[in-house]
Amino acid sequence: MKRIMIIGATSGIGRGLAEQYLRENCLVGITGRRENLLKELFNQNQDQVFYQVCDITNTQTAFSRLESLVQKMGGMDILIICAGTGELNPELSYQLEEPTLLTNVIGFTHIANWGFRYFETQKNGHLVTISSVGGTRGSGIAPAYNASKAYQINYMEGLRQKATKSPYPIYTTDIRPGFVNTAMAKGEGLFWVTPVDKAVKQITKAISQKKKIAFVSKRWKYVAWLFRLIPSALYCRM
Repeated sequence: MKRIMIIGATSGIGRGLAEQYLRENCLVGITGRRENLLKELFNQNQDQVFYQVCDITNTQTAFSRLESLVQKMGGMDILIICAGTGELNPELSYQLEEPTLLTNVIGFTHIANWGFRYFETQKNGHLVTISSVGGTRGSGIAPAYNASKAYQINYMEGLRQKATKSPYPIYTTDIRPGFVNTAMAKGEGLFWVTPVDKAVKQITKAISQKKKIAFVSKRWKYVAWLFRLIPSALYCRM
């Protein structure tokens, strides 16, 4: 029975992934800041669910709480980092930027680093993160969010290089969603918004196939490709 830990499982993609893996009869460890939402899943599936309240921006307590959760689960085969945040910030308020950086950069790095080292010690494992197509280019209306996702993409590439050189079967998967119908999809006139259930199916398939990079939905791969082709001088006028 696979043992899967999901960081940020109280809502959105993380919650959807937890519910899907429970249907597949996996043992699922879930974390998040809202204990009442974690308890909902636990109460419905007490034989398969283990939970731990954890704020990944609190680096003083996160490691010990995750280690405790791993012990409850009896180990960990797959670690999925879903926790993330971001706000539209056209006025460039640092009060809006800071939580994004603390979660998507500092918190993310601590968890990814911990997870990769755990798998090295275990000599196998699969590290998955939910980054974003937004990490392809900068954004004038959400500078910190896009920059933080670019950081995650590059950090995962570094871990992918380490995994490739490792003598052990350690895998990494970088999931890059476009717009998914969750609270994170902010703004008006959004297009190609993927339903959560469809996103979850594509993500679990990419994980099972051990893909290095996967776009959700798949058409966003072409959007990212086009974004990269746009000259900077033109892009900045858009």
